[in-house]
Amino acid sequence: MKKNYYLFNPGRLSRKDNTLKFVPVDEEGQEQKPRFLPVEGVSDLYVFGSLDANSALYNFLGKKQIAVHFFDYYENYTGSFMPRDYLLAGKVQIAQTRAYLRKSRRLGLAQAFIEGASFNMLKNLQYYQSRQKDLSAEIDTIQSLRSQISGAQDVSALMGVEGNIRQVYYQAFDAILKDFSMPGRTKRPPQDEINALISFGNMMCYSGCLRAIHHTQLNPTISFLHEPGYRRYSLALDLAEIFKPILVDRVIFKLINKQMIKEKDFDRQLNRCLLKDSGKKSFIQAYEQRLGETIHHRVLKKKVSYGHLIKLECYKLIKDILGEQPYKPFKIWW
Repeated sequence: MKKNYYLFNPGRLSRKDNTLKFVPVDEEGQEQKPRFLPVEGVSDLYVFGSLDANSALYNFLGKKQIAVHFFDYYENYTGSFMPRDYLLAGKVQIAQTRAYLRKSRRLGLAQAFIEGASFNMLKNLQYYQSRQKDLSAEIDTIQSLRSQISGAQDVSALMGVEGNIRQVYYQAFDAILKDFSMPGRTKRPPQDEINALISFGNMMCYSGCLRAIHHTQLNPTISFLHEPGYRRYSLALDLAEIFKPILVDRVIFKLINKQMIKEKDFDRQLNRCLLKDSGKKSFIQAYEQRLGETIHHRVLKKKVSYGHLIKLECYKLIKDILGEQPYKPFKIWW
């Protein structure tokens, strides 16, 4: 079974027969013991340090359908190397473009994304409310704000509603989390430990959504909620809205409340707070575990992993775009 690999150290990546050879470099520039990755077992590579690799290596990765996602020192997602779009189909791309260009179609899909995202946020709060956390005020406010989604006249107004919902949602984190507090959402750079975890987790979710899109006939640059931009895979941002509460936030709650990640795992400096490698590794381990967990799908009548749910969401979107079946966002039902 293929899996993701994470490269935290700077180093050199090359091909050695049918394996990938990664030679990490320490802070003094000295090469360390090489690490060998079997190509057939690699799904994606996540690179958090500087990487030395040539075009021949990327040609090889492309042929093997291995994506590479890059992050800078401040944990910001900077881009991806994606294999050739071998699944792109003209019929789907034309329909996807038409759906974006028609204001009512675009708005309807954008509303569906926010409907799903806000519902999953609400379910998170209701879960902790049932465990003796007083979140009734936040729950009531979000329920009231959700009623404004269907009445939004354009995507800009809809984004305003989403922003208000998310602000109230994040205000509830202090009641859910032990030992850490979050005065408010900050990013680029994050100002505290919880914001550092949110930013890091959201980037992981975004890149996972991008990879799922790549395995379908959808074009990742044509989106409905987020405005498409030059060299921007904005459809991944749309899908990530639905899954961030389920994947990212639930992992954060678990890591903090079970003390699986602590203050020593953060690098806190003036006006910024970042995860140390130990913190990144703890998050990634819990996140990968979450992706592998399964639920019994009510429609498919079988068990599917959280990771596979993202790809299923892509297929549902394709059916809507082609006029086969209206898109209904994934919502937690348990």
